[in-house]
Amino acid sequence: MTLSPLDDYPIHQAPEVMRHVTTSDRNFYDRYYFNAHPCSDELMLIIGIGQYPNLGVMDAFAVVRHGPVHKVVRASRELGADRMDTTVGPFRVEVIEGLKRLRVVLDENEHGLAFDMTWEGAIPATLEPPHYLRWQERVMFDSRRLAQTGRWTGTITIDGETVEATPDHWWGSRDRSWGIRPVGEPEPPGIQINNAGTFYWLYTPMQFEDHSILCIVQEDEKGRRVLEEATRVWPDRETEYLGRPEYLPVYAEGTRDVVSATLRFAPPGAAAFEVRATPILPVHLMVGTGYGLEPDWKHGMYQGPDIKVQGVAYDTRKPDDAARMWGLVDAVGRYEYLDGAQPTGVTTGYGLYEYWALGPHPSFPA
Repeated sequence: MTLSPLDDYPIHQAPEVMRHVTTSDRNFYDRYYFNAHPCSDELMLIIGIGQYPNLGVMDAFAVVRHGPVHKVVRASRELGADRMDTTVGPFRVEVIEGLKRLRVVLDENEHGLAFDMTWEGAIPATLEPPHYLRWQERVMFDSRRLAQTGRWTGTITIDGETVEATPDHWWGSRDRSWGIRPVGEPEPPGIQINNAGTFYWLYTPMQFEDHSILCIVQEDEKGRRVLEEATRVWPDRETEYLGRPEYLPVYAEGTRDVVSATLRFAPPGAAAFEVRATPILPVHLMVGTGYGLEPDWKHGMYQGPDIKVQGVAYDTRKPDDAARMWGLVDAVGRYEYLDGAQPTGVTTGYGLYEYWALGPHPSFPA
Protein backbone atom coordinates (compact mmCIF):
# COMPACT_ATOMS: atom_id res chain seq x y z
CA MET A 1 0.00 0.00 0.00
CA THR A 2 1.42 3.38 -1.06
CA LEU A 3 0.77 6.87 0.33
CA SER A 4 0.21 9.89 -1.89
CA PRO A 5 0.12 13.68 -1.29
CA LEU A 6 -3.66 13.52 -0.88
CA ASP A 7 -3.21 11.54 2.32
CA ASP A 8 -1.82 14.64 4.06
CA TYR A 9 -5.23 16.36 3.76
CA PRO A 10 -8.10 15.60 6.19
CA ILE A 11 -10.41 14.31 3.46
CA HIS A 12 -10.49 10.53 3.97
CA GLN A 13 -13.87 8.84 3.53
CA ALA A 14 -12.83 5.27 4.36
CA PRO A 15 -10.04 3.39 6.16
CA GLU A 16 -8.00 3.33 2.96
CA VAL A 17 -5.25 5.51 1.52
CA MET A 18 -6.70 8.14 -0.81
CA ARG A 19 -5.46 6.49 -3.99
CA HIS A 20 -7.81 3.54 -3.31
CA VAL A 21 -11.58 3.75 -3.72
CA THR A 22 -14.05 1.89 -1.51
CA THR A 23 -15.20 -0.53 -4.21
CA SER A 24 -13.14 -3.08 -6.09
CA ASP A 25 -15.41 -2.81 -9.15
CA ARG A 26 -13.11 -2.55 -12.16
CA ASN A 27 -15.46 0.03 -13.71
CA PHE A 28 -14.93 2.75 -11.10
CA TYR A 29 -13.91 5.99 -12.85
CA ASP A 30 -13.33 9.67 -12.01
CA ARG A 31 -13.51 12.08 -14.96
CA TYR A 32 -13.44 15.68 -16.17
CA TYR A 33 -15.49 16.58 -19.25
CA PHE A 34 -15.53 19.96 -21.04
CA ASN A 35 -16.95 21.34 -24.28
CA ALA A 36 -16.34 24.67 -25.98
CA HIS A 37 -18.00 26.37 -28.97
CA PRO A 38 -18.52 29.89 -30.36
CA CYS A 39 -22.34 29.66 -30.19
CA SER A 40 -22.41 28.68 -33.86
CA ASP A 41 -21.87 25.75 -36.20
CA GLU A 42 -18.23 26.70 -36.87
CA LEU A 43 -16.41 24.53 -34.34
CA MET A 44 -16.85 22.36 -31.28
CA LEU A 45 -14.09 21.15 -28.98
CA ILE A 46 -14.66 18.36 -26.44
CA ILE A 47 -12.13 17.30 -23.80
CA GLY A 48 -12.13 14.40 -21.36
CA ILE A 49 -9.56 13.40 -18.72
CA GLY A 50 -10.25 10.34 -16.60
CA GLN A 51 -8.74 8.15 -13.91
CA TYR A 52 -9.55 4.46 -13.41
CA PRO A 53 -8.11 3.57 -9.98
CA ASN A 54 -8.93 -0.14 -10.10
CA LEU A 55 -7.41 -0.47 -13.56
CA GLY A 56 -4.29 1.54 -12.75
CA VAL A 57 -4.79 3.80 -15.79
CA MET A 58 -5.28 7.49 -16.53
CA ASP A 59 -6.19 8.72 -20.01
CA ALA A 60 -7.30 11.82 -21.87
CA PHE A 61 -8.75 12.84 -25.19
CA ALA A 62 -9.66 15.93 -27.15
CA VAL A 63 -11.87 15.89 -30.24
CA VAL A 64 -12.57 18.89 -32.44
CA ARG A 65 -15.15 19.17 -35.19
CA HIS A 66 -14.18 22.01 -37.52
CA GLY A 67 -16.10 22.08 -40.77
CA PRO A 68 -15.93 18.54 -42.17
CA VAL A 69 -12.88 17.55 -40.08
CA HIS A 70 -13.17 15.27 -37.05
CA LYS A 71 -9.76 15.32 -35.32
CA VAL A 72 -8.77 13.48 -32.13
CA VAL A 73 -5.69 13.53 -29.91
CA ARG A 74 -5.60 10.93 -27.14
CA ALA A 75 -3.10 9.88 -24.48
CA SER A 76 -2.73 7.23 -21.79
CA ARG A 77 -0.36 6.39 -18.93
CA GLU A 78 -0.13 4.29 -15.82
CA LEU A 79 -2.00 6.03 -12.99
CA GLY A 80 0.69 5.62 -10.36
CA ALA A 81 0.37 6.64 -6.73
CA ASP A 82 -0.38 10.37 -7.07
CA ARG A 83 -4.00 10.95 -8.12
CA MET A 84 -3.44 14.71 -7.80
CA ASP A 85 -1.22 14.54 -10.90
CA THR A 86 -3.61 15.46 -13.72
CA THR A 87 -1.12 15.30 -16.58
CA VAL A 88 -1.37 12.70 -19.32
CA GLY A 89 1.41 13.29 -21.82
CA PRO A 90 0.62 16.68 -23.42
CA PHE A 91 -2.71 17.01 -21.53
CA ARG A 92 -3.28 18.59 -18.14
CA VAL A 93 -6.08 20.19 -16.13
CA GLU A 94 -5.49 22.75 -13.37
CA VAL A 95 -8.11 23.66 -10.76
CA ILE A 96 -7.55 27.39 -10.26
CA GLU A 97 -10.59 27.95 -8.04
CA GLY A 98 -12.65 24.91 -7.11
CA LEU A 99 -16.12 24.78 -8.71
CA LYS A 100 -15.43 28.05 -10.52
CA ARG A 101 -12.25 28.36 -12.63
CA LEU A 102 -10.15 25.68 -14.32
CA ARG A 103 -7.44 25.64 -16.98
CA VAL A 104 -7.25 22.86 -19.57
CA VAL A 105 -4.16 22.46 -21.76
CA LEU A 106 -3.09 20.30 -24.68
CA ASP A 107 0.51 21.21 -25.48
CA GLU A 108 1.84 21.37 -29.02
CA ASN A 109 2.19 17.90 -30.54
CA GLU A 110 2.53 16.20 -33.89
CA HIS A 111 -1.20 15.58 -34.37
CA GLY A 112 -2.38 19.05 -35.36
CA LEU A 113 -4.47 20.05 -32.34
CA ALA A 114 -3.41 22.10 -29.30
CA PHE A 115 -5.11 24.49 -26.88
CA ASP A 116 -4.71 26.50 -23.71
CA MET A 117 -8.18 27.34 -22.39
CA THR A 118 -9.43 28.78 -19.09
CA TRP A 119 -12.95 28.01 -17.93
CA GLU A 120 -15.09 30.25 -15.73
CA GLY A 121 -18.45 29.04 -14.49
CA ALA A 122 -21.47 31.21 -15.29
CA ILE A 123 -23.70 29.45 -12.76
CA PRO A 124 -22.95 27.56 -9.55
CA ALA A 125 -21.76 24.00 -10.06
CA THR A 126 -24.91 21.92 -9.67
CA LEU A 127 -25.13 18.36 -8.34
CA GLU A 128 -27.29 16.09 -10.48
CA PRO A 129 -29.41 13.18 -9.18
CA PRO A 130 -27.64 9.87 -8.54
CA HIS A 131 -27.39 7.68 -11.64
CA TYR A 132 -28.14 4.13 -10.50
CA LEU A 133 -29.08 1.25 -12.75
CA ARG A 134 -29.04 -2.51 -12.13
CA TRP A 135 -29.32 -4.80 -15.18
CA GLN A 136 -29.68 -8.58 -14.85
CA GLU A 137 -28.49 -8.50 -11.21
CA ARG A 138 -25.34 -6.44 -11.95
CA VAL A 139 -24.99 -2.80 -10.90
CA MET A 140 -23.99 -1.14 -14.18
CA PHE A 141 -24.34 2.53 -13.18
CA ASP A 142 -23.80 3.96 -9.72
CA SER A 143 -22.37 7.44 -10.18
CA ARG A 144 -22.68 11.12 -9.31
CA ARG A 145 -22.06 14.16 -11.46
CA LEU A 146 -21.85 17.92 -11.09
CA ALA A 147 -22.73 20.11 -14.06
CA GLN A 148 -21.96 23.73 -14.90
CA THR A 149 -22.32 26.09 -17.83
CA GLY A 150 -19.72 28.77 -18.40
CA ARG A 151 -17.40 30.69 -20.69
CA TRP A 152 -13.93 30.27 -22.15
CA THR A 153 -10.83 32.39 -22.65
CA GLY A 154 -7.77 31.15 -24.53
CA THR A 155 -6.58 29.72 -27.83
CA ILE A 156 -7.20 26.63 -29.95
CA THR A 157 -4.74 25.72 -32.71
CA ILE A 158 -5.87 23.37 -35.48
CA ASP A 159 -3.36 22.42 -38.18
CA GLY A 160 -1.41 25.64 -37.64
CA GLU A 161 -4.47 27.94 -37.54
CA THR A 162 -5.03 29.60 -34.16
CA VAL A 163 -8.49 30.62 -32.98
CA GLU A 164 -8.87 33.13 -30.14
CA ALA A 165 -11.59 32.23 -27.65
CA THR A 166 -13.18 35.12 -25.78
CA PRO A 167 -15.91 34.82 -23.14
CA ASP A 168 -18.36 37.10 -24.96
CA HIS A 169 -19.32 34.27 -27.32
CA TRP A 170 -17.20 31.21 -26.45
CA TRP A 171 -19.54 29.26 -24.23
CA GLY A 172 -19.77 25.66 -23.12
CA SER A 173 -20.53 23.24 -20.33
CA ARG A 174 -18.53 20.93 -18.16
CA ASP A 175 -19.12 18.10 -15.76
CA ARG A 176 -17.25 16.11 -13.15
CA SER A 177 -18.48 12.57 -12.72
CA TRP A 178 -17.30 9.64 -10.66
CA GLY A 179 -18.51 6.18 -9.70
CA ILE A 180 -19.31 3.02 -11.61
CA ARG A 181 -20.23 2.70 -15.27
CA PRO A 182 -18.95 0.42 -18.04
CA VAL A 183 -15.39 1.31 -19.12
CA GLY A 184 -12.51 -0.40 -20.80
CA GLU A 185 -12.45 -3.78 -22.45
CA PRO A 186 -15.69 -5.78 -22.48
CA GLU A 187 -16.15 -8.46 -19.86
CA PRO A 188 -17.71 -11.87 -20.60
CA PRO A 189 -21.40 -10.99 -20.96
CA GLY A 190 -22.92 -13.91 -19.08
CA ILE A 191 -26.58 -13.22 -18.37
CA GLN A 192 -26.16 -9.66 -19.69
CA ILE A 193 -26.84 -11.05 -23.17
CA ASN A 194 -30.51 -10.88 -22.13
CA ASN A 195 -30.45 -7.09 -21.93
CA ALA A 196 -32.43 -5.28 -24.63
CA GLY A 197 -29.41 -3.08 -25.39
CA THR A 198 -31.40 0.15 -25.17
CA PHE A 199 -29.74 3.45 -24.39
CA TYR A 200 -32.35 6.16 -24.94
CA TRP A 201 -30.71 9.34 -23.65
CA LEU A 202 -30.94 13.12 -23.71
CA TYR A 203 -28.65 15.55 -21.87
CA THR A 204 -29.07 19.27 -22.50
CA PRO A 205 -27.20 21.82 -20.38
CA MET A 206 -28.44 24.93 -22.19
CA GLN A 207 -27.08 28.39 -21.49
CA PHE A 208 -28.84 31.72 -21.93
CA GLU A 209 -27.28 35.10 -21.27
CA ASP A 210 -28.37 35.25 -17.63
CA HIS A 211 -29.38 31.70 -16.65
CA SER A 212 -29.18 28.04 -17.67
CA ILE A 213 -31.49 25.04 -17.89
CA LEU A 214 -30.11 21.59 -17.05
CA CYS A 215 -32.19 18.71 -18.40
CA ILE A 216 -31.69 14.92 -18.41
CA VAL A 217 -33.96 12.18 -19.78
CA GLN A 218 -33.12 8.47 -19.85
CA GLU A 219 -35.65 5.73 -20.61
CA ASP A 220 -35.50 1.94 -20.94
CA GLU A 221 -36.83 -0.23 -23.75
CA LYS A 222 -40.39 0.10 -22.37
CA GLY A 223 -40.23 3.89 -22.21
CA ARG A 224 -39.93 3.89 -18.41
CA ARG A 225 -37.85 6.67 -16.88
CA VAL A 226 -34.47 5.57 -15.55
CA LEU A 227 -33.22 9.09 -14.82
CA GLU A 228 -34.68 12.55 -15.18
CA GLU A 229 -33.92 16.09 -14.07
CA ALA A 230 -34.97 19.59 -15.08
CA THR A 231 -33.81 22.72 -13.27
CA ARG A 232 -33.36 26.38 -14.15
CA VAL A 233 -30.18 27.64 -12.53
CA TRP A 234 -29.38 31.30 -11.92
CA PRO A 235 -26.05 32.81 -10.89
CA ASP A 236 -27.62 34.83 -8.08
CA ARG A 237 -30.94 33.32 -7.03
CA GLU A 238 -32.49 30.03 -5.97
CA THR A 239 -32.56 27.17 -8.46
CA GLU A 240 -36.02 26.39 -9.90
CA TYR A 241 -37.31 22.84 -10.21
CA LEU A 242 -39.03 22.51 -13.59
CA GLY A 243 -40.99 19.31 -13.05
CA ARG A 244 -40.94 16.21 -15.26
CA PRO A 245 -39.34 17.04 -18.62
CA GLU A 246 -41.02 15.77 -21.77
CA TYR A 247 -38.87 15.08 -24.82
CA LEU A 248 -40.35 15.17 -28.33
CA PRO A 249 -37.63 14.67 -30.97
CA VAL A 250 -38.04 14.87 -34.75
CA TYR A 251 -35.77 12.46 -36.62
CA ALA A 252 -34.42 12.66 -40.14
CA GLU A 253 -36.42 10.25 -42.28
CA GLY A 254 -35.17 6.70 -42.03
CA THR A 255 -32.64 7.49 -39.28
CA ARG A 256 -32.36 8.26 -35.59
CA ASP A 257 -30.55 11.53 -36.26
CA VAL A 258 -32.35 14.37 -34.46
CA VAL A 259 -33.28 17.33 -36.67
CA SER A 260 -35.04 19.25 -33.91
CA ALA A 261 -36.83 18.59 -30.66
CA THR A 262 -39.34 20.18 -28.32
CA LEU A 263 -38.66 20.08 -24.57
CA ARG A 264 -41.69 20.65 -22.37
CA PHE A 265 -41.38 21.72 -18.76
CA ALA A 266 -44.15 21.96 -16.14
CA PRO A 267 -42.83 23.67 -12.99
CA PRO A 268 -45.05 22.90 -9.97
CA GLY A 269 -47.29 25.88 -9.27
CA ALA A 270 -46.20 27.76 -12.39
CA ALA A 271 -47.09 27.90 -16.07
CA ALA A 272 -45.78 25.15 -18.33
CA PHE A 273 -43.49 26.19 -21.16
CA GLU A 274 -41.56 24.79 -24.11
CA VAL A 275 -38.08 25.16 -25.54
CA ARG A 276 -37.17 24.26 -29.10
CA ALA A 277 -33.81 22.52 -29.50
CA THR A 278 -31.92 22.40 -32.80
CA PRO A 279 -28.60 20.52 -33.13
CA ILE A 280 -26.43 22.69 -35.39
CA LEU A 281 -23.05 20.91 -35.33
CA PRO A 282 -22.85 17.19 -34.50
CA VAL A 283 -19.76 15.66 -32.92
CA HIS A 284 -19.74 11.86 -32.79
CA LEU A 285 -18.20 11.55 -29.35
CA MET A 286 -17.49 7.83 -29.58
CA VAL A 287 -15.27 8.06 -32.69
CA GLY A 288 -11.60 7.90 -31.72
CA THR A 289 -11.98 9.09 -28.13
CA GLY A 290 -12.17 5.83 -26.20
CA TYR A 291 -15.91 5.58 -25.54
CA GLY A 292 -16.04 2.13 -27.03
CA LEU A 293 -15.91 1.83 -30.82
CA GLU A 294 -12.21 1.14 -31.41
CA PRO A 295 -10.99 -2.23 -30.11
CA ASP A 296 -7.46 -0.93 -29.46
CA TRP A 297 -8.33 2.27 -27.54
CA LYS A 298 -11.01 2.32 -24.88
CA HIS A 299 -11.27 4.33 -21.66
CA GLY A 300 -9.25 2.68 -18.95
CA MET A 301 -7.52 0.28 -21.36
CA TYR A 302 -3.93 -0.40 -20.36
CA GLN A 303 -1.61 0.84 -23.12
CA GLY A 304 1.68 -0.24 -21.53
CA PRO A 305 4.22 1.20 -19.09
CA ASP A 306 5.17 4.21 -21.24
CA ILE A 307 3.06 7.27 -21.96
CA LYS A 308 1.28 6.74 -25.27
CA VAL A 309 -0.02 9.60 -27.43
CA GLN A 310 -1.96 9.08 -30.64
CA GLY A 311 -3.88 11.14 -33.18
CA VAL A 312 -6.64 10.19 -35.60
CA ALA A 313 -8.47 12.37 -38.12
CA TYR A 314 -11.42 11.87 -40.44
CA ASP A 315 -12.99 13.97 -43.20
CA THR A 316 -16.77 13.60 -43.18
CA ARG A 317 -16.91 14.49 -46.90
CA LYS A 318 -15.36 11.09 -47.62
CA PRO A 319 -17.96 8.29 -47.66
CA ASP A 320 -15.81 5.83 -45.68
CA ASP A 321 -15.09 8.43 -42.99
CA ALA A 322 -18.70 9.59 -42.86
CA ALA A 323 -19.77 5.97 -42.33
CA ARG A 324 -17.67 5.88 -39.15
CA MET A 325 -19.74 8.66 -37.56
CA TRP A 326 -21.95 6.55 -35.35
CA GLY A 327 -23.07 6.44 -31.74
CA LEU A 328 -23.57 9.06 -29.05
CA VAL A 329 -23.80 12.60 -30.48
CA ASP A 330 -22.58 15.69 -28.62
CA ALA A 331 -23.84 18.57 -30.75
CA VAL A 332 -23.77 22.32 -30.42
CA GLY A 333 -27.43 23.05 -29.76
CA ARG A 334 -29.46 26.21 -30.33
CA TYR A 335 -32.27 26.65 -27.78
CA GLU A 336 -35.29 28.94 -28.18
CA TYR A 337 -38.03 29.69 -25.68
CA LEU A 338 -41.41 29.37 -27.41
CA ASP A 339 -44.47 31.62 -27.10
CA GLY A 340 -42.89 34.26 -24.90
CA ALA A 341 -42.10 31.79 -22.11
CA GLN A 342 -38.65 33.21 -21.34
CA PRO A 343 -38.29 34.53 -17.77
CA THR A 344 -36.28 37.54 -18.96
CA GLY A 345 -35.85 39.25 -22.32
CA VAL A 346 -33.44 36.62 -23.62
CA THR A 347 -35.13 34.13 -25.97
CA THR A 348 -32.21 32.23 -27.55
CA GLY A 349 -29.37 30.31 -25.97
CA TYR A 350 -26.74 27.72 -26.87
CA GLY A 351 -25.31 24.66 -25.26
CA LEU A 352 -24.73 20.95 -25.47
CA TYR A 353 -27.33 18.74 -27.15
CA GLU A 354 -26.27 15.19 -26.30
CA TYR A 355 -28.41 12.29 -27.43
CA TRP A 356 -28.46 8.65 -28.40
CA ALA A 357 -31.36 6.42 -29.40
CA LEU A 358 -29.92 2.90 -29.42
CA GLY A 359 -31.99 -0.25 -29.43
CA PRO A 360 -35.72 -0.86 -29.01
CA HIS A 361 -37.90 1.94 -27.65
CA PRO A 362 -41.59 2.83 -28.00
CA SER A 363 -40.64 5.81 -30.17
CA PHE A 364 -39.64 3.48 -33.00
CA PRO A 365 -41.62 0.83 -34.90
CA ALA A 366 -40.78 -2.73 -33.96
